[in-house]
Amino acid sequence: MTDRGEPEGAAAPAPEPVPGPPPGTKPARGRRAGDPSSRITGVIVVGMSVAVWWPAFTLGAWGDFFFDQMLTVWAAATGAFIVVLIQPRGAPRVGRALALLIPSVWLALSFVAGSDTNDWVVILIAIIGGLVAFLAVPTTIWVLARIIWPEFGDSISLGRRFAVIGAVALIAVASFLLGVNQSRFLTCHDFTVSGNSEPPGCTPEPTP
Repeated sequence: MTDRGEPEGAAAPAPEPVPGPPPGTKPARGRRAGDPSSRITGVIVVGMSVAVWWPAFTLGAWGDFFFDQMLTVWAAATGAFIVVLIQPRGAPRVGRALALLIPSVWLALSFVAGSDTNDWVVILIAIIGGLVAFLAVPTTIWVLARIIWPEFGDSISLGRRFAVIGAVALIAVASFLLGVNQSRFLTCHDFTVSGNSEPPGCTPEPTP
């Protein structure tokens, strides 16, 4: 017998069950913030925005894309293309590989095109170059995200996908407008000290 008069070896009373939330109750805000798809979506939006702002700015400021931007895009897309090739076979694998080949197609056409090239070929190269500058890096980031987080493509809703596209497009348009209006908040010295050439219409450095 114990001090309380209970027989020795008797089982302790089971704890009372904790009542759960009533039906229809929304999850706590902290739980929604911890949703893995939300965190991945945020990473992708930031990565795509960082990738598109500079090409969009240079197009607005100089009216053209820089060769180092284009070759950086080609290198990133080619690396992702190799990663896709070692993935299991399937229709998504083929589609991703074809999308990542666009920068290589642009580079090949640039080699083939000469001074006597027809106008339509030049226009085609310019169109593909624009697609490469604006879409290749975001596409590369998206493909890599689908490879690293396979559940991302299945868990993200259609509305969230449009939100990602809208956010990146907003950054691209805003960066282009900043490039067009660079003379309002930057000077020619700002460009030269950063290692860039002076864009047309830049504001000269004020003299003391």
